[in-house]
Amino acid sequence: MKANQFFFPGTHPAGVEPPRETVSVDDQLIRQLKARAAKLPIEGELASFAGATGWINSAPLSPADLRGKVVLVDFWTFTCVNWLRTFPYVRAWAQKYGNNGLVVIGVHTPEFPFEGDIDNVRRQAKALGVEYPIAVDTNYGVWRAFDNNYWPALYLADAQGRIRAHQFGEGAYEMSEMIVQQLLADAGFSGFRDDLVTVQPEGTQVGADSSTLESGETYTGYEQAEGFASPGGAVPNEPRTYTVPSRLNLNDWALSGDWTITGRAAVVNQANGRIASRFHARDVNLVMGPPKGAAAVRFRVFLDGKAASSTHGTDVDGQGQGTADDQRLYQLVRQRGSIEDRIFEIEFLDAGAEAYCFTFG
Repeated sequence: MKANQFFFPGTHPAGVEPPRETVSVDDQLIRQLKARAAKLPIEGELASFAGATGWINSAPLSPADLRGKVVLVDFWTFTCVNWLRTFPYVRAWAQKYGNNGLVVIGVHTPEFPFEGDIDNVRRQAKALGVEYPIAVDTNYGVWRAFDNNYWPALYLADAQGRIRAHQFGEGAYEMSEMIVQQLLADAGFSGFRDDLVTVQPEGTQVGADSSTLESGETYTGYEQAEGFASPGGAVPNEPRTYTVPSRLNLNDWALSGDWTITGRAAVVNQANGRIASRFHARDVNLVMGPPKGAAAVRFRVFLDGKAASSTHGTDVDGQGQGTADDQRLYQLVRQRGSIEDRIFEIEFLDAGAEAYCFTFG
């Protein structure tokens, strides 16, 4: 979960169905959750969406337009791995309850500059399958109206336009869905089953393996970077040839080749530039891509000096190679079996790629 800073994977063997994520709760817990959902506080009024800079999949909506409906407001940005892991549930709720009184609104508030471009939002929303209304919040107007601080953040409003519950970050899916059901029932809606949705996430939408996760979000721009280990440190906004030290400590990272480190990204100036990182996690993801309108950039991924073949992510082929043709989150590594400290490297075979942030799962 990213708190107010310009702050979900993997491939599966051929013929093997990806695991379904099923909310498993016993009868006693269900009774307890339903009791809680029936006694919801009033947290405030549904805030205005007037600060949106555009809308996708809908004409502009207001709290008055939504009166009489239960409303789920989901703050997201398309590179956020935490939001990607929640999206299968939000989409399933929109599909299950959308004809029975629920309106889902995704408020897209950007973390990185390229996420503020409505064409990029429209393209990524289509690729991901976000079919419910999207308020494009490039200038943070809706974010401020809700006094929000997180990606993802979920707010639930009743048919009278009152906020009755919220959830910051991943998890609490069963509780959130039961609150939706309670608010719909209170408003007189019916016709939906009271079971809980089952989702089948793939790629970056698969939840993290928290039992093995020892690496956290790592930014490459100097404004937020930590753990940068290239000798001599970072030189802001100037081309420089960097090297990787002989040893990287866990969660340190370094550059090799000709790079420019800007406030938000590391930009490779010449072909064959590399990023190296020592990490401990099942998955490695990277927000990256060429600038808008620029040519695609080829890359190769290595683990401990060998091409990532059996450990490749969804955006990498069996030879450890891939192409970045858009600015988004790429899954580069998905390990199977035991997890230990590994050295990850990505080599860009073409100049021009911008690398923004590593996430792990």
